[in-house]
Amino acid sequence: MIPLICGELTEIAVIGAHCDDIAIGMGGTLLTLAKHHPDLRVRGLVLSGGGTSRETEELEALQAFCPGADLDVAVLDVPDGRAPAYWDRIKNELATFRGKCNPELVFGPQRGDAHQDHRLIAELIPTEFRDQLVLGYEIVKWETDTPRPTFFHPLEPGIAEEKARMLHEHYPSQTQHDWFDEETFLGLSRLRGVQCRNTHAEAFIVEKATFTFHRS
Repeated sequence: MIPLICGELTEIAVIGAHCDDIAIGMGGTLLTLAKHHPDLRVRGLVLSGGGTSRETEELEALQAFCPGADLDVAVLDVPDGRAPAYWDRIKNELATFRGKCNPELVFGPQRGDAHQDHRLIAELIPTEFRDQLVLGYEIVKWETDTPRPTFFHPLEPGIAEEKARMLHEHYPSQTQHDWFDEETFLGLSRLRGVQCRNTHAEAFIVEKATFTFHRS
């Protein structure tokens, strides 16, 4: 496994269809970035949950997952499961969000996700963020849509365990789901770790990227 090493980061954008998508898909990566990039700016957009208790959960959770970061997250009120019917609004909201941030990296769902809300925002993100590296995270759930990832971020075992614990702690509204537990999240991160010769990892889909092998 040949690693690619990222330079210093100043700002990232994180985008989710629902409250908890970002933390499920890349919570370990957020904890790692916050640890190694002090004063990182994190700009977030979540499509649904605005004005409900889920928004409160999300804002508190992301603050915990990004300790020390300059965090600014907007949570919209698009109805859960109805994103395709709100295409125009979502496109406009994403364009507005793009105009308010200038990230080096953008994280969002991946196009192969079986949930229509995840898939729609995954398709729209590259239409607004044309000059950034876009990494598609995976959201474990009951659908059999687990992707074949192409990019792995190894996690320290303690980070993987902290992510699993924090998901259960910060999203009490989701603990009634039989799959929403620490075993699920640690099981997936362990599998991704095996696939990149580490103990734990989070995996991403990269649709396209450029490489520079020299300094100009």
